[in-house]
Amino acid sequence: MEIHVVQPGESLYRIAQHYGVPLAAVLRQNELRDPNRLTPGECILVPVGGRQYTVRRGDTLASIAEAQGTTVRQLWRDNPFFMGQDRVSPGQTLYLAESSAYPRKIVLGGVRQGTDARMLRRVLPQLDYLAVASFGFDRTGRIPGIHAEIPVRLARRYGVRPVFVLTMQDENGRFSGERARQVLRDPAARANLIRSAAQNAAAGEWAGIMLDFEYLMPEDRDAFSDFVRALKAQLASEKLVLLLALPPKTCRGQTGLLCEAHDFRALGRNADLCVLKNASVALGAPSALADIGRMNEAVRYAVSEIPAKKLLCSLPAGGLQWALPWHQGQRARPLAGAQAAEQAVQVGAPIRYDDAAQAPHYNFWRGGTEQEVWFEDARSYRAKCALAAEYRLGGVAVPEAAQWYSQLWGIL
Repeated sequence: MEIHVVQPGESLYRIAQHYGVPLAAVLRQNELRDPNRLTPGECILVPVGGRQYTVRRGDTLASIAEAQGTTVRQLWRDNPFFMGQDRVSPGQTLYLAESSAYPRKIVLGGVRQGTDARMLRRVLPQLDYLAVASFGFDRTGRIPGIHAEIPVRLARRYGVRPVFVLTMQDENGRFSGERARQVLRDPAARANLIRSAAQNAAAGEWAGIMLDFEYLMPEDRDAFSDFVRALKAQLASEKLVLLLALPPKTCRGQTGLLCEAHDFRALGRNADLCVLKNASVALGAPSALADIGRMNEAVRYAVSEIPAKKLLCSLPAGGLQWALPWHQGQRARPLAGAQAAEQAVQVGAPIRYDDAAQAPHYNFWRGGTEQEVWFEDARSYRAKCALAAEYRLGGVAVPEAAQWYSQLWGIL
C-alpha cells in the first residue's frame, strides 16, 4: 500500500495514472465522500503491488480464495466494501494484496454495547479480539447480567475472540474509583467479583475479560495486583483469557492517580495481553492525539517490565478540534473516524504534518473563530505501526474500532 500526499492541483485521476492503478481501485480504497475534491496535504492510499481479480459467473468468495491461495477472511480484509458478507457478483473487481514476509500481529478492536451489527460485520474480519465496553459491578462485587449476544455470536462467526470490558462502573452507569477501592479492600466482595466475572464470561460464551481500572489510590497497588493474580487463576482454570488496560507510564516511580496503583511487572506477569493506552489530550492545549515521542517513552518503559509479545499499543481513531485562543479547562470537540480529514476538504484547509509528533493538523475559521484540528492519517498510523514493530510488540489496539476509517485499516 502506497501513501500519496496530495499536491496542489492534483486529482484522483492523475494520482491513479501516476501509479498505474485503476481509478476505481483508488476510489474503493479511500471511500472519499467527494472524490472530485481534494486538499493539499491530504493522504490517499494507493493499492500498488497487489493483484486485481474480476469475478466470473459461478464464483464464490470461498472458491476465489481457494483458487488464489488466500482465505475468505483475507479477502474481507483486502476488500472492506464487502462489509464481511459472502456475496459476489460477476464483473466485480477484487483486490488481492501481496502476502507479507512478516507474521501478522494481533489486532484488538474496542466497541460499545449496542454497536450496529452491520458495522460489526465490517470491522470483525480485521480483528483478532473484540472488546465490548463496558460493564461494572455493585458494592458486593456482583456483576449484573451481561447481555451482548449479537457481538459475541458475530465475533465467533468471524473467528474473533470476544472479551467484555470490566470497569469501575457502578449500577447507575457512573465511573467510580471509590467503588473499585471498596471492593478491592473487602475480601468477600473481591472474591465475589472474581467469581461473578468468571461466571458471566463462561455463561455468555466470551473468550475472557478485559480489565480497565483507573483512579486507584497508591495504597491499593498491592491489593490490585493480588486481585489480578487471583482473577487470572480463576479464568485460567476455565480456559478464559485476561487482558489488562494499562496507563501510559514512562517510569516505575511515576506519580498520579492513573499510574501509581499499576505495578507493571506484577500485572504483566498475570495478564495474557496488556493494552497500553494513550494519554487523553482533550482537556489540554491543541496537540497530537498520540505524539510519537510520548508513545515511544511509554512503550520503552512498558517493555522493560512486561514481555513485548504481551503488549498492544493503542491507535486512536478520529481527531480533536479546538476553538482558539485556547484557555485552561477548555474541552476539545471530538471528530469521529474520517470526519477530520473530510472537514479539511470541505473548508479548503491545507493539511500540515508535524514530523516531530508524526501527526497531521490544520487550521480554519468558522463564525469568526479560528479552529485548530489534530487527527490521524495513514502517515501517522504507519509511524505508530513501525514503533510497534521496532519494539516487537504483540500488536495494536483500536479502542474505537466502530469509527470506520479506511486509512487506518488500509495501513493495518
